[in-house]
Order: sequence, then C-alpha cells, then structure tokens
Amino acid sequence: MAKEREVFIHGQVDENGNIEVPGCVRNGIDEQSANKIFDEMAEFAKYAFNKSHAACYAVIAYRTAYLKAYYPAEFMAATLNSFLGNLDKIPQYIDECKTLGIEILKPEINKSDSKFTTEYENETVGTGLNVSKAKIRFGLGSIKNVGTVPVNNIVRERKENGPYKSFTDFCERIADEAVNKKCVESLIKAGAFDEFEQTRSTLLASFEGIIDIIQSGKKKGFAGQVSMFDLGSEQEKEEMNEMKYQFDEHEEMSNKELLSIEKEMLGIYISGHPLEKLRSQIEAQTTINTINLRAIDEQMTSNLDDQEMMMTRQSGKVKFTDGQKIKYAGIITSIKKKYTKNNKIMAFVSIEDLYGTAEILVFENAYINAGKSLVEENIVIVEGRLSIREDDTTTIIANEIKDFGEQKQKIFTLDITTADEEQKEKLRGALRYFCGDRNNINAQIKIEGETKPCGQIYLTEQIKTVFEDILGKEQVSIEEC
Repeated sequence: MAKEREVFIHGQVDENGNIEVPGCVRNGIDEQSANKIFDEMAEFAKYAFNKSHAACYAVIAYRTAYLKAYYPAEFMAATLNSFLGNLDKIPQYIDECKTLGIEILKPEINKSDSKFTTEYENETVGTGLNVSKAKIRFGLGSIKNVGTVPVNNIVRERKENGPYKSFTDFCERIADEAVNKKCVESLIKAGAFDEFEQTRSTLLASFEGIIDIIQSGKKKGFAGQVSMFDLGSEQEKEEMNEMKYQFDEHEEMSNKELLSIEKEMLGIYISGHPLEKLRSQIEAQTTINTINLRAIDEQMTSNLDDQEMMMTRQSGKVKFTDGQKIKYAGIITSIKKKYTKNNKIMAFVSIEDLYGTAEILVFENAYINAGKSLVEENIVIVEGRLSIREDDTTTIIANEIKDFGEQKQKIFTLDITTADEEQKEKLRGALRYFCGDRNNINAQIKIEGETKPCGQIYLTEQIKTVFEDILGKEQVSIEEC
C-alpha cells in the first residue's frame, strides 16, 4: 500500500522516463490533499466489495426484501430455521415476527413438523370479510432432547395413520419406534400434548407408568393373542382402554412455572414472556437492551475508526461508548461464581431481556450488595458501565443489581427449632453441597420464631427431599416474601 500511495500521489514512469501514471501532483492536486484522498480510499478498502461481489449482494437484497414484503410468514419461518443453532438470534427474529403481526404458535403433536412451518387460518376482519392469515408453527425437532429420528417417526406415523387421538394413543402408536421416555417428557414440557384433556403436571406424573404398562404388555403378548381389551364394540373398547391406564391427576402448574419449562425446552418463550407485562416500565427505566449490544458488536467487526457506536432507539439516537454508564433490566437465567487470585468472589451472570441475553460481570462489592436479588429467574435492573472491546463481546460491568419493581420472591425455609446437633451438622453439609455455580432460591433458617438468611442454593424436588430427610417434612417449606 505504501508503494501504491507513492504511485497515486507522484505517478510512475518507465525506464525511459515515459509517464505511465501521471499521479495527483501532475494533475494539479497538491500533495497534502492527495494523501488525504488516499487515506480515505485505504480506509474504505477495509470493507469494500468489488463490482461483481456488490452486484450479487444487491440481487440478494432485492430478492430478500421482495420475499419479506409479499411472503412474510414463509420468509420468517425460513429465517428462524436458519438460526436454530443460535439461540441469541432467535428471540430477535421472534420479536420481528410480532412486529410484522405474525403469531408464533407453540408445538403441537398433531400439527407440528420437524422445523418451523407456516399455517393459514381464516379470520374475519372488520368489514366482515374472511381473510387467510399466516402463522408460524414451532417444530418438534427444535425441542430440547428430541432428536431427528424420533421426530421423523412421530410425524410419519401421524401422516400414515391419522392424528393422535389422545396421549395414550400416542404412547401406544410410537411404542415400537425410537422414542424414549426422555423424548416424551420433553414433548410434555414443551406443551406438545396440551390439545388433550390432561394437564402437563398430570402427564409428567403419569407418562412413565403408562409407557411401562405398554412395554410390559408387548413383552408378555404373543402373536395372534386376543386380550379382553380387544373384545366388544368400539365404545366398549374405548371405555376399557381408559380403565387400562391410570393417570396421577394434578392441578396445572402456575403460569410462571409453565413459562420456565417452556423456555428450558424451546430455548425461547412462545406462549408468553415473564417480562411482557413489564415492557413499558423496562423501556422507561433502562438505557440499553440486547439489540443495542448486538449492534455494537456488529459495528466493532466492521473496522470503523469511530469507536462511538451510533445506535437507533425508540427515544432517538444514542451513542454508546466504552465505559459509558447504562441501565439494563431482565430476568436472571444463570449465575456462574468464580474466585479471583486474591480469593475474592465474582460472578458471570446471564440476564435475558425481551430480545436476548446479555452477560453481566459482577465483582465482589456488587455481588455482596446484590444480596437476595442474585438468584435465577429473578427480574432485576442492573446499573453499570459498558465494556466495549474490539476483540471481545460487549459486556456490562455491574455497579449495582437490585429487584425490578415490586415482585414476590420464593424463599426456602428450614425450621431447626427442634433439630438435634447431628441433624444440624447434616444440614450444614447439605447447604454447603448445594451452594454451587447455580443458585435459584434464597434460603433461611428459622429457630424459635426468628429467621436468619443463610445464602442461596440450587433447589429441585429431589434436593428438597434431601432436606426433608434430614429435618422432617414439616420443618421444610417454600414461602413467598
């Protein structure tokens, strides 16, 4: 480039002194101006395309714009399918679907294919005219723990022999296919069987027993053998079939729990979002979101000299710079605690807003001051500063983390009023053991009517049983505060 600069400014002559390239100076442009022009060209060359490359991009841009304008549902379904392995991008496109008025439908066992697909439903508009409106259906193959082979078998069976009539009908028909219990459990959690009568809680409590009965019956059966369930009319068969299986009936989980397991299985919230009801408050109280953070990273990769990233927000144009103070709000999805060389605690906290997930770096002072707020699934607001680095993802360094508005938190209460020394020692060991990288609930000790906080732990039904075995079922509870 240095050689080309010389040719550009002063030109080039051959061995005989003939001018091959006149150069700027010979054309009446002063050397200072010529250097400035070359600097601009050199900077542009970092990201410029040649004509053929630019023409191809232009054609693709026009075709893409045409498809999005005239076939928005099909276009967005294809876009979502292309980002199935990138959960950071999918929420952004889900939100774009909402902006375009395209509804995202949750997975259903009788309607979903393996990938995102479009469905058309007739709707009556204000004029009384019936119009066909496109929606996008979530694919079974995108559910966690549900592989390609089981999905293909499930879809093939449905297409060949008709829709599944009930949950037990599904279990019977896929008994000989490569569909294991983990796959069925994931389908239940994702809401794929919601069209049937049972609640998800009931199916989760019952599906293993039902599958065991079916598999046991197949092992015991002989070719050509007729059971009492095969006798009688169709109505009698259906009644007998219902008697064959026992459902452990449970009331449906809370909306928060349903959204939580939906997020676990699909990677995103489909039927709702815990933050949706707080959208206006979040937008009013924050200065940055994950769309802005992704835009900063994309700007960094374009090698522009201007390090002040210009982003467009609803309130106008805002410049984001390294070290700038910001406010960010969302729901905590994971907490990874670490210790520095100086034995000081710090944490990498993932917080999800309506558009994606941001990484928050929390050093010791902020971690300690956060107290009870720093637990998974808690909605918080972070005050901190931006860390923008050319060779790394933009992160937020927290100065303060606190609850967003008024919200009820659950707290794990252990009553040790009547516990002996052996029980207390076991309890101390259990609290230390279940206090790891993941914390999803605050814990407290109750003694003689007084309560004292004892940190945070990771709690599941199985872990709760461990504490119940130590103290007794009546001494262990989960309360709201």
